[in-house]
Amino acid sequence: MADETITLYEAIGGDATVRALTRRFYELMDTLPEASHCRAIHPPDLTGSESKFYDYLTGYLGGPPVYVEKHGHPMLRRRHFVAPIGATERDEWLLCFRRAMDETIENPKLREIIWGPVEKLAFHMQNRKEGEQ
Repeated sequence: MADETITLYEAIGGDATVRALTRRFYELMDTLPEASHCRAIHPPDLTGSESKFYDYLTGYLGGPPVYVEKHGHPMLRRRHFVAPIGATERDEWLLCFRRAMDETIENPKLREIIWGPVEKLAFHMQNRKEGEQ
């Protein structure tokens, strides 16, 4: 009998887990003092950001390609270039993501599988050097 391959999306619990992860991520960003720089580059109302991040993560983790269907190719770096993302903002974003993931994804091995590419993506999104406006 052949092994069936499942996606990370399915392995972590599908839609319910991705929703919980994105909700917790933005709750943390909105409330943690140590995420204030990251929070400052987001709109006052995080509803739209949370919705788009949920759509993106759903497809990124192997679920339905919701983001692409709604918004086209992600082009993440280009879409985020209007926001000044330095090392501080990047690290605060990663802090929120790591905590949200730790709280919503039970399996530590799955968290580690997700963490590497997400951390690499966060470094790719940085578009400012420290001290650069």
